[in-house]
Amino acid sequence: MKSTKNITVPEKMVDQVIGQDEAVRIIKKAAQQRRHVLLIGEPGTGKSMLGVALAELLPNSELKDVLAMPNPNDENNPLVKELAAGTGREEVKKYQVSGKQMLKNNNFILFIVAIITLIAPWWIRHQYKSDLMFTAFFLGGMIFLAIFVMIMSMGPKMFKQGQVIAPKVIVDNYGKKVAPFFDATGAHAGALLGDVLHDPFQSGGLGTPANQRVIGGMIHKAHLGVLFIDEIATLHPRTQQELLSALQERRFPITGQSERSAGAMVRTEAVPCDFVLVAAGNFDTVKNMHPALRSRIRGYGYEIYMNETMKDTKENRLKVAKFVAQEVKKEKDKIPHFDVTGIKAIIQESRRRANRKGHLTLHLRGLGGLVRAAGDLAKEEKAKFVTAQHVKDARTLARPLEQQIADKYIERKKEYEVIMLEGHRVGRVNGLAVIGGGSAHSGIILPIESAVTPGGRKSEIIATGKLGEIAKEAIKNVSATILKYFGEDIKETKDIFIQFLQTHEGVEGDSASIAVATAVISALKDVPVRQDVAMTGSLSVRGDVLPVGGVSSKVEAAIATGIKTIIVPKSNLQDIIVEKSQLAKVKIIPVERIEEVLEHALYWNGKKKLKDKIVNGK
Repeated sequence: MKSTKNITVPEKMVDQVIGQDEAVRIIKKAAQQRRHVLLIGEPGTGKSMLGVALAELLPNSELKDVLAMPNPNDENNPLVKELAAGTGREEVKKYQVSGKQMLKNNNFILFIVAIITLIAPWWIRHQYKSDLMFTAFFLGGMIFLAIFVMIMSMGPKMFKQGQVIAPKVIVDNYGKKVAPFFDATGAHAGALLGDVLHDPFQSGGLGTPANQRVIGGMIHKAHLGVLFIDEIATLHPRTQQELLSALQERRFPITGQSERSAGAMVRTEAVPCDFVLVAAGNFDTVKNMHPALRSRIRGYGYEIYMNETMKDTKENRLKVAKFVAQEVKKEKDKIPHFDVTGIKAIIQESRRRANRKGHLTLHLRGLGGLVRAAGDLAKEEKAKFVTAQHVKDARTLARPLEQQIADKYIERKKEYEVIMLEGHRVGRVNGLAVIGGGSAHSGIILPIESAVTPGGRKSEIIATGKLGEIAKEAIKNVSATILKYFGEDIKETKDIFIQFLQTHEGVEGDSASIAVATAVISALKDVPVRQDVAMTGSLSVRGDVLPVGGVSSKVEAAIATGIKTIIVPKSNLQDIIVEKSQLAKVKIIPVERIEEVLEHALYWNGKKKLKDKIVNGK
């Protein structure tokens, strides 16, 4: 493999899905049996691709056109007619031809009446030799002609007998050979369920016939195909209930969605809507979607949890290369192909974004953004191929908002000396954290300060700085560690205060718990903390340092800030995917116990006995 130019891109969407083997297996089964599917996972992991793939895999069915027909007995209850796909337009054309013929006939009648109206006064004048009778017949004829024209123009309301009202195609499958696919994500009720347009002239005899105002919804247009709805829980509960009714009955009438509109008076016969629903979202979707709707999907289909990573194997690295080739093909010559170095750089970035030892990310939408940014740079340079250098430069060009915010965060705090990089300070620790979520997180330096005062009147540790629930619980657990090492419940004798400095973005998770413990112990025993050290790690009540997420982003942030030593959980060591040139600027210390953290983070000058007691257990 010399470049992505040598990689064959599959034609079918199902073969382009990467890293979701189990999901693909279920999608194939769902397509064969026409089952509904609920896809749960992070954005950018391939949910919409699976929806398209399911549509491609559906068995061939005879597609239908659907027409809204006038109802001679009740105008506000249009009839529904199904025809073979592509014949709906022909049916409407027939009615239009009939209408044109009737118009011609009416025009001919109007012409004859006009001629008679104009000739009659002259004949009367000639016959009776009377100007008065001429004037009377002429004026009377003009009035008659005007009334006649008005009556003919009012057509459908005053002369329904013999009047041709054309049907309207509301589901048009002209020229379509495969099952339809409709993405209804974010669609309002009218677009999803159908609507009837408002007619301000409905009571004046000049209005548009009700069937001509009917608009088919996506549930109807997806008949015998796939209806895809991402973030389905954001639909109004009433809309979800009506969607459930459509799923159950496979037919759903169309009515005006606005109660104040004349369209609300119109309700069609039930319109066929036998579609396969592919609903998608995250875990909040499961909690917030209509329980009966989810039950329907679960009872008559499948629920799939999307993978966020895949193992870093030779086979899967080739899949990432195939993904790069697919993205290049999608761009249709807007960007060059990637050479071997460019492909390897994308694979390396996939490792970094996976945030998991020995894995590659499946947040492929974000990775695709990097592919395009690198391609744009190569195109700008008129390079034949996209290289590793282009990918490296693209990482800066295509920084997510979270990274841009993190950069400004660090810059601002360095400017005002909120972040200290030199010397020693009692009760002050440089913690490491991330902002953002999924694969779009970025690392930041999180300064933490602690103060311990005599008292013991407080029932718990007092922490400030926009903390989430997990962060609060992690801080409470620090007291157990202190109790272990000092043999007393310091909450009974001391008041402990912890401040997360300028945490406008908020703090969540327990990855700062070793930093909090270090700050408290430093303040309690008056041992300074090295300010050229930063740390991240979760702390158990037994003093074990546990792994955390986002370690690569945290290390990158520390390096960018000017930190010299970084303490990380030993189990996270292989998760650090950072360029070697950057890693050469810092010392990484892997730890398993809080004692090791204290040994490397505290400045023990003149505190040998205390160090032996805490670190060495002597």
